[in-house]
Amino acid sequence: QVQLVESGGGLVQAGGSLRLSCAASGIIFSINDMGWYRQAPGKQRELVARITSGGVTNYADSVKGRFTISRDNAKNTVYLQMTSLKPEDTAVYYCKAVLYAYWGQGTQVTVSS
Repeated sequence: QVQLVESGGGLVQAGGSLRLSCAASGIIFSINDMGWYRQAPGKQRELVARITSGGVTNYADSVKGRFTISRDNAKNTVYLQMTSLKPEDTAVYYCKAVLYAYWGQGTQVTVSS
């Protein structure tokens, strides 16, 4: 069974930073592309950043230059380093193995102005 456990969210002032973590189990982590998604109130869930099994990354335009996705295959964990946070980054953040339909419980990120 696929399990994804996100952590690291919280309340931060605009301009601040947070580092999200997602521990995965039930998949062969190292061969899977992983993604971070977010869903703000009243909005659709959107892809924020993605990292391939080979470490190639891509980002939504809204977070380019501010967010960095990385992975540690030894720990079956994917990270999202978020800097220069803005109030519009407020959302529940989820990770997902791109080819699987499973979602974790998410972690709330709230950025105050």
